Amino acid sequence: MRLNELSDNPGAVQSRKRVGRGIGSGLGKTAGRGVKGQKSRTGVAIKGFEGGQMPLHRRLPKRGFVNIFRKKWNEVSIGRVQQAIDAGKLDAKAPVDVAALVAAGVVRRKKDGVRLLGSGEITTGVTLVVDGATQSAIKAVEKAGGKVEIKTNETASA
Repeated sequence: MRLNELSDNPGAVQSRKRVGRGIGSGLGKTAGRGVKGQKSRTGVAIKGFEGGQMPLHRRLPKRGFVNIFRKKWNEVSIGRVQQAIDAGKLDAKAPVDVAALVAAGVVRRKKDGVRLLGSGEITTGVTLVVDGATQSAIKAVEKAGGKVEIKTNETASA
């Protein structure tokens, strides 16, 4: 195969519509925009506008509450930790904390900490230093011969 033999799948690339190029093209005169008015002009964006009537998004009541102080956790399952240990990315003998999980590629960034979830299976006894853990995760790790250390909030005392 040569570079000049490469081609895209049939129908993958369509030529652009050339509007306003005569009545015979089917898109002449008004170029498919109808007649006159604001929407026939350029630079118009009337997303929620209902002709002066109060728009739907303003007629409906506001609901709910968003806590701006809520912690954003990295949720890691014990199955994912075991996968990283089996792949040789995590050292089971050393305590596994956020920095080790980031270095192993288990979590992408630190966020507000790591919460350990109980889905999956763990067979290696490993010490996990995390910010939170479910009861099922703690039981599974202890059953495999490891332990879970839950960090207390150091920033509150500092």
